[in-house]
Amino acid sequence: MKFGVWLGGLAAVVATQFAASALAAAPSQAEARHEAGRKIYNFRCYFCHGYSGDARTLAATYLAPKPRDFTRDTEKDINREQMLAAVRNGKPGTAMKGFKGIIPERDIELVVDFVREEFIRRKLVNTRYHTKENGWPNHERHKVAFPFATGEIPLDRPWDKLSPVEQRGKRLFLSTCITCHDHARTEDPGPAWGGRPLSYPRNHFDPGDYTAAPPTAADAIASASPYKLHDVIPQVAGLSAAEKRGETLFQANCAFCHGATGTGKNWIGSFMEPHPRDLTDPAFMRDMTRERLAHTIREGLPNTSMPAWKSVLKGDEIDAIISYVSRVFHPVKQ
Repeated sequence: MKFGVWLGGLAAVVATQFAASALAAAPSQAEARHEAGRKIYNFRCYFCHGYSGDARTLAATYLAPKPRDFTRDTEKDINREQMLAAVRNGKPGTAMKGFKGIIPERDIELVVDFVREEFIRRKLVNTRYHTKENGWPNHERHKVAFPFATGEIPLDRPWDKLSPVEQRGKRLFLSTCITCHDHARTEDPGPAWGGRPLSYPRNHFDPGDYTAAPPTAADAIASASPYKLHDVIPQVAGLSAAEKRGETLFQANCAFCHGATGTGKNWIGSFMEPHPRDLTDPAFMRDMTRERLAHTIREGLPNTSMPAWKSVLKGDEIDAIISYVSRVFHPVKQ
């Protein structure tokens, strides 16, 4: 065999092997990119859209319109450019804020491509929260509470209808899991579960729920949370009828993000970016007028999680909220 022919053959073999290696490496690079998108989604998006993209979250129950359920979409329903624009610029009239200027463009592309592949194309179950990697080693030891978290057993099932094991599970759920899972499923939500939103943790329950087996002191929810103070409604005497109405509306609609105290220092508000406005802050509220605040409530604030409420609250309801804010948190100029 001539040297030139041999060398040409060797080059062909090397080229083939290199191409094969490149093809083998491509999936690894694609996988790394996909996992990078997963990390961004799990940090930025899960709270409203859910870990598995189905919008089955506690936050979603307080939002109107609801966050998008990606598992119901096909690639024809929403294209990549539409999704990129939504993540960059937000969706007016919804709680979807824009992330332009908060995260790099590359991260926006990574998270959009992750959502399209993971939830829209493949309909997969994303990272489960209670894993060893997420700081939950041996989570199975709490399995007696799982039926209440999944809704298999309704939380308002009477105590005397539960087995001893189920009673232990219910106590555990009420003392710990309910912080994030809320009430999971109830056959009759009623006032105990249909009241104002509490971001962290729900620190009291309807006394009628404990007619057969009231929790012991050891079962009680810990009260050491620094956020709990901001879920306590301020007690102000002498509220007018309009201010009382505003209190009801604020605590039912606004407190989940701004906190019952209006400070935005509750659990949810503490990790929103940007943080909800502190309605008690003299520096911010000094030049606040009723007209400006009404406009913000009606139209929302671009590039924040503050949605437009004009399709939810009537004009007189917005006026009542402003009256309450002005009386309880900080005076608002006419």
